[in-house]
Parts: sequence; structure tokens; C-alpha cells
Amino acid sequence: MGSHEKDPSSPKKALSRSNSTVSSKHSSIQQGSESWEVVEEPRARGSPGREPDRQEGYLLKKRKWPLKGWHKRYFVLENGILKYATTRQDVLKGKLHGAIDVRQSVMSVNKKAQRVDLDTEENIYHLKIKSAELFASWVSSLCSHHQGESPDPLAPARKTPTSSQVGGILGWTCGTVSGNGAPDAVLSVFRVHGHGSCPRAPDMLPAKGREQQRSQRSIASLADSHTEFFDACEVFLSASSSENEVGDLRIGVGREGSANLGGLVELPPLELPGPGPQHRSRLPAPPAPPGDVSLWGLLRSSVGKDLSRVALPVQLNEPLNTLQRLCEELEYSTLLDRAARARDPRQRLVYVAAFAVSAYASTFYRAGSKPFNPVLGETYECVRPDRGFRFISEQVSHHPPISACHAESDNFIFWQDMRWKNKFWGKSLEIVPVGTVNVRLPRSGDHFEWNKVTTCIHNVLSGPRWIEHYGEVLIRNTRDASYHCKITFCKARYWGAGANEVQGAVLSRSGAVVERLAGKWHEGLFRGPAPGQCVWRANPMPTEHERNYGFTQFALELNELTPELRRVLPSTDTRLRPDQRYLEEGNVAAAEAQKRQIEQLQRDRRRVMEENNITHQARFFSGKESWVTNNTYWKLRLDPGFAHLDSAVLW
Repeated sequence: MGSHEKDPSSPKKALSRSNSTVSSKHSSIQQGSESWEVVEEPRARGSPGREPDRQEGYLLKKRKWPLKGWHKRYFVLENGILKYATTRQDVLKGKLHGAIDVRQSVMSVNKKAQRVDLDTEENIYHLKIKSAELFASWVSSLCSHHQGESPDPLAPARKTPTSSQVGGILGWTCGTVSGNGAPDAVLSVFRVHGHGSCPRAPDMLPAKGREQQRSQRSIASLADSHTEFFDACEVFLSASSSENEVGDLRIGVGREGSANLGGLVELPPLELPGPGPQHRSRLPAPPAPPGDVSLWGLLRSSVGKDLSRVALPVQLNEPLNTLQRLCEELEYSTLLDRAARARDPRQRLVYVAAFAVSAYASTFYRAGSKPFNPVLGETYECVRPDRGFRFISEQVSHHPPISACHAESDNFIFWQDMRWKNKFWGKSLEIVPVGTVNVRLPRSGDHFEWNKVTTCIHNVLSGPRWIEHYGEVLIRNTRDASYHCKITFCKARYWGAGANEVQGAVLSRSGAVVERLAGKWHEGLFRGPAPGQCVWRANPMPTEHERNYGFTQFALELNELTPELRRVLPSTDTRLRPDQRYLEEGNVAAAEAQKRQIEQLQRDRRRVMEENNITHQARFFSGKESWVTNNTYWKLRLDPGFAHLDSAVLW
């Protein structure tokens, strides 16, 4: 808990919320107001003293809705944090309803009514103690914790004897504070101050966004979802310490990196040409208006059908390709770097789980357009010395459309082959992925694999469109079955609550919960009891993301093309695809003409192959049911170079 505290002299802000169990901040005290006494504010931090004693037991807590009135809850007061749940067993299991930082709250006491109120600024918690003796004991303990010294914000979280904190031995923290000060106000729990363990958080949330999805919540909404998780997913959960420093990332000589399970393949040294350290922050042109495109006219005969064979106008596309979208899942590859350095297998699994969730963050603002469909044989490479990995993808099958990719670094090997089943249901477009994502950590030998969840784009015809992901992700370690992870992407409920929430747990072989996870796929992921500790936070969006198709900064960089890079790319690389480049430059007419030509070329090639009984062979991947790299791309790139090799004419 200590890593989340503020200095007592800083302004008071809420550190936790629990919508379902607290009354509004604007509630007024109706009866016995003359008997209320405000407890003295915490003094400035002095010399360290004895920590206040732990206090626990049942108290009455007032609810306004639902089931308004006084309800018995089990409270535990320790280290300045007042946690509560329905029973003592729930507290021990980490199934908390909420957590309150007493030191950062305004505390009022009514001796006559034997009541205590804690105002966290966003909410007022009303408590009542029936026994006069217990009332005096609780008030004494609350005052001691209220006026006690806040722990050093740099200290790791204290481990409590609950099963949900077994993996917290090293106490992950979300970041360090700037200088000698404390984190700012309401963002103190979540903000990151330049530490390697989480991406840097923005000073404030973007002011605009689709109301159906963003719902104008503050960053503290992550605490809401984290708290609600412990009651909302009990059926799912009951199924039968790391080194935060990120070292130098490089692609070395003779390094190990192959998805082949038969052994490691030594790869040649690789020069890393490409965009310099300064990447672009905007596209050449904003999105073109949709014009008179009638989606209903295009889709009305395709309700309930797979749309992979339906040709749609280029205005509905974004200037990125599905092969590049696979690379975009590596935006938070540092999570895999940390997983590789973690010594505890449970912590490695938590980092990998955060990486699996982070792959969806970039889709939040992207419901209005679709990526280009790759043509058979199309490729894409991405070499990022600043991020320490190199990536290659290829369209290995056309019907069904299958995209395969492989990425490698000194710390991890990442690969997947994926196909998407797209179905239009009249108002919504459902995208069901089929395939498996794999990550291998050479240092530990761990091999993680997991599935992807269903994506649904709502209001396809009438707008504004919004996107949601739902389903369950199961992450298994094929090398060691001691632990596995289940993550549920929650479907938004009818009244709008629970949008974008993810809830999960790391479970032992016997099904016991050893770590709880909760958050939102577009904002961040937290571990442990509320308010939780940050494992991952989404990067801030570029200032002009709305005029850039909703791209993240990483997405803006994926289609960059420099003269140096052009010289080493194969002619099949997506960056050289003219229709996509024209759309990026705002020339919609030329993009549409080129798109039709490319699609016709693909149909012609397919007809010729069928007439001559020729089966397409992927160039850089091999497989049938699953696809893995054949380790030829980087060798050919180095010697003799793609300029000296024959390639298919795709456009």
C-alpha cells in the first residue's frame, strides 16, 4: 500500500472508490449534526515511530443504493488503509469491496450516535459501531492511523497473509515520484513518473472521445473496475518478484531466436537501417470524408455471412495493413522484457498477461475504419533498435485469409498465425479470431500461449461506431503447468456499466487463486487487492489523434518509409503498397483505383495457379495447421539482399 501514499501536507484526494457501496460526496449529515467532531488533520511528517496497531472486526456501513440502509461488513485497518468486504474470509481471499486511505481522508466522529464518517473527497463512507466499547476502540485506532506517518512512497508494498498476494513478494510498484515529492492528487495511485515499470501516463485524460465508450470517466475509474471485480467474477475465479530495471536492448551477433521447437537457430548479425530516432507525429493528410458510400447497400445482402470475400471501398480503410496491426501488438514489448527478467514464475505470468491485454489498447479510437487486407504473399518488416526487436509478417493464405508473424529480441520470441472470421449482423460487425499467440522467454525456457477474444464494432451503419472486446483468454505455460492465467474481457452491460473492463486471476495447478488482476483494456491493468498496483498503463494518445485515424504514436510510425529503408525492403513489403500509400497521402481516388487493380492482379494470379494446379508456398513461413518462421528472411535480407532476388509482382 505504501507505494501509493501522498505526503500528508498535500491536498486531499480520493485514493479509492466503490460505486456500489458508498454514498455520494454531496450527501449531507441530517441528524445530530451538532454532535459531529472533525478529527484533527494529520501533522507534518516527523521522526519515524511505532506503527499503529492493526484493528479488525464487523462494523455497520450505510448504503444508499441498492439495498439502502445499514449493512454489516468486515473491516481491517492496517498501515493507514481501511479495507472491507462482506466477511473475514472474503478479506483473507482478497475479495474486497473497497479500500480507504484513512490518512488522506477527513474523519468526523459522532459520539452520541456512535458513528464515524470518512470523506475521501469523491465519496463519503458512513460507519456505525453498536457497542460503546468497540466504538471507543475503533475511534482510537482510526485516529492513530489517521495521524500516523505515511510510508515512504518508494517502499515496496507490505505483504499481507492473503492468498491473492502470494506473488507480491517483491512488491511491484507503478513508478517512482519525481524528486523527493509525492505523487500528484487523484492520480497518485495510477500516475507513472518516468519509471521503467510502466509507460508514462498523461497529465490529464483526452477531452474528447466517443461518449459510448469513454463515458467521461476520470483516471480513478480504474479503481472502480478493480474493486467491482472481486464480486462480479466470483464464478470465474473459483474455477477448479521481478527486476524492474530494463537493461540495454539490442539485437546482437549470433543471437538465439527461432520459433522452431526443435532447436535454436543462430541468426546472422543485422544492421538496423530505418527511420532515425525522430519519428513522425502525424500523417501527411487527415482522413477523407466518407462521401456518398452506402454501407447498407453494400452489406444488406451479407447479413450473417463472412465478409472476408466482400470488396469494400477504400474510404472505409485506415492507412495500415493487417500485417502491420500484428506488429502493433508489440507496442508494449517492454512487458515481455520485464517478464524475461522476473525470477518468480508467477510474476512472469502476470507480465505476460498484461502484454496480452495491452494488445487491444490501440483499438479504442479505431472503430471508424478497418485495416487493408493483405494480398497473398505480402510481407511486412519492422526493425526497432530503440525497442530491441525485429519483426516480420507474411500473408501465407488467401482463402481462408491467414496472417503469420514472428518477432525476436534478446529477451523474447513472439509469434502467431491468425485468421479472422468477420460477420455482419445488421447493425454490428463481429470479428472472431482463430489462432494462437506464442511467447517464449529464452532465459527461463517458458513458452506461453494464449487465444484472442471476440471483437465487435457497434453502430456500423448509423454511427458513431464504438468497439468492444469480450470473451476469455487462457494463458498457459507449456513448459511448466504450475500456474496458468484466466482473463475475462467483460461485455458491457445494458446500462453501460463495465465497459472495457478486464478481470482475471493467476491460478495454481489446483485452481487456487494466487494473484488477482483487474483494469480496463484501453487504460491499464492492476494486480492485488484494491486499489491495486499498476502492472501496465496505456501510453497517452497523440494530441491530434482524431485527424490521424485514431492512431497511437507507435501506429503512426509503422508505415514510415525512408530512402534507406526502401533500398533494403523486398518489393512485397506493405510500405510499398500504392493504394495504402495514396490513402495515407489523402488521394482517395488514386487509392481506390490502385486497390481495384491490386485485387484484380490477385484474382488473375489465383486463376493461373488453379489452371496449372500450382499451390502457393509461403516464402518466409512454413506450416499448415500452424505457421512458424523458416528463418530465411533476415539471412536473405543480408545476403544477397532482396534487390537481387525475384519476387512476385503484387502491385
